Amino acid sequence: MTASHPTTYDTLVAEATAVPTDGWDFSWFEGRAGEERPSWGYARSAGERLARAEAALDVQTGGGEVLDFALDTAAPDRPALIAATEGWRPNAARATTLLRPRGVVVVEVPDGAPLPFADAAFDLVLSRHPVSPDWAEIARVLRPGGTYFAQHVGPASVFELVEYFLGPQPEEVRTGRDPGRERAGAEAAGLEVVEVRAERLRMEFHDIGAVVHFLRKVVWMVPGFTAEAYEPRLRALHERIVTEGPFVAHSTRHLFDARKPEGPAQR
Repeated sequence: MTASHPTTYDTLVAEATAVPTDGWDFSWFEGRAGEERPSWGYARSAGERLARAEAALDVQTGGGEVLDFALDTAAPDRPALIAATEGWRPNAARATTLLRPRGVVVVEVPDGAPLPFADAAFDLVLSRHPVSPDWAEIARVLRPGGTYFAQHVGPASVFELVEYFLGPQPEEVRTGRDPGRERAGAEAAGLEVVEVRAERLRMEFHDIGAVVHFLRKVVWMVPGFTAEAYEPRLRALHERIVTEGPFVAHSTRHLFDARKPEGPAQR
């Protein structure tokens, strides 16, 4: 925490509560929290894939920030057709504002709903941190020979923080988003899994405001979280951070590279 940031519990929480949570821009956390990044550099790698694609779809694009960065990496060799979907209305509006000037069509699609595109419409489907990949729909909209390239959240991600507030979680919750089960789901939909890479990454929260803003932004971590509802636990954690230093957690991520087969074997 830098000297310019407030230090009292009430001031930190009030500031964190006032910050908008739409989009996937995490710049507010600079100096307040940090997270190791996966070694594969997803956004840059996605840009390299875009440079070789003709028609691309970004599923659950958030506020469009990652796709926007990837397009910069791809330029000027970008696909002639690019579309993106997003399920949360504020993010869909944000993504439209950011991506429409770049020729990207953004469609609001509720999570779990069918993708509103024709069969075999895209040779590249991207996604960063999808809630739950719909393998049948991904396979359907991919052309034969097309690729699904994505970074997924892995099992028990940031569970040190989750369990601080919610207590020990059942094993089926801790093992959700397992890359092995996701591989099986992709293969059951007719995709060939080229590569899955997984990493566990250190996170540090340097003040209680960073914790509050994170849980407001990543709403599935502690469902229904508000600073008021969890005030006793937050105050205790604030004192712990002040006394002992940053709260340490670990995120899990896996890179998914899959391909739709060509020829009669495709589904």
